[in-house]
Amino acid sequence: MRTFDLRTGEDLFVKDLRVVRWEQYELDREVPFQAMWYSVPPGSESPLDQHPELELSLVVAGTAHVLTGGSTYEVQQGNAFLLSSTEQHVVQNRSDSVELTVFSAYWMPIDE
Repeated sequence: MRTFDLRTGEDLFVKDLRVVRWEQYELDREVPFQAMWYSVPPGSESPLDQHPELELSLVVAGTAHVLTGGSTYEVQQGNAFLLSSTEQHVVQNRSDSVELTVFSAYWMPIDE
């Protein structure tokens, strides 16, 4: 058993998002995906992003508003969202006081 602590993990900042990537735990040979936590301060949003990986995200705290494909999706704490490898997206925190925390696992699509 291993534990991974968001509070003590090494972080970096992308815009004003705090990002804690699992690469620091040297799991690349043990699990078939990469993962990270990210925190979006109240009233802020992620930069526009698109990447070749599929991304499964679980809202750990707060409510995420995910903008993709011309639509906005509200994803509340305890729920998840899946982004394809072709979707441009922005994750917003529309709260005035609650930080948004998201756990994301991501991996390259399997070629058929």
